Amino acid sequence: VQLQASGGGLVQAGGSLTLSCEASGRTFTNYIMAWFRQAPGKEREFVAGVTWNVGTTSYADSVKGRFTISRDRAKSTVTLQMNSLKPEDTAVYYCATKSMARSAPYNNWGQGTLVTVSS
Repeated sequence: VQLQASGGGLVQAGGSLTLSCEASGRTFTNYIMAWFRQAPGKEREFVAGVTWNVGTTSYADSVKGRFTISRDRAKSTVTLQMNSLKPEDTAVYYCATKSMARSAPYNNWGQGTLVTVSS
């Protein structure tokens, strides 16, 4: 499995960015695709996830109403649309995938893309 993230950059507070993750190497039926982030000096945290089959989404409370995750099964991509960005959204963002089995870990990770939000 390969996950290739892109779209990070520098943006002012209140601005928007779109991250993309191109997934390859297997079929993702019954998988969850997600975005995590890790800010300097902090642990990696879940941001948003989407089920590959149905498109059910989930979000961290800190991004609800501002971020939107979606998947395009034909293009094998997962997109994170980030609006109303805040300086505290500054982090390296990673896409990841796991089986939908409840106990399965996120065991495939992309290389990360840096998002910097200036105040």
